[in-house]
Amino acid sequence: MDIQPINSEQDHRRAMQRIDALMEALPGTPEGDELDILATLVEAYEDKHFPVGSPDPVAAIEFRMDQLGLTRKDLEPYIGSRHKVSEVLNRKRDLSLSMIRRLHSELRIPLENLIGGDA
Repeated sequence: MDIQPINSEQDHRRAMQRIDALMEALPGTPEGDELDILATLVEAYEDKHFPVGSPDPVAAIEFRMDQLGLTRKDLEPYIGSRHKVSEVLNRKRDLSLSMIRRLHSELRIPLENLIGGDA
């Protein structure tokens, strides 16, 4: 096992190729250990160089609506009137604290997505 730090795109590419070759390795074997270590190194490299931000609150709401098959009307108990729902989904009105609380507790949308985790 020749494990090296991942410091460049070339190192990353090489590690990904090796991971691909090791995908069938069994846990507890030398190959399985190598796969585990390489995956950890790749994850750290990707977190540093390719960060994925949180979705904006409206995208999080729309995603959850799609998952649950909800319509705009279905959001009225959590956001308010049809007009408020429209304004929120069209990004003309920010979510209030009470809206955030209801969307989180009733629809299980993560708080960090509703408050804009990257803000």
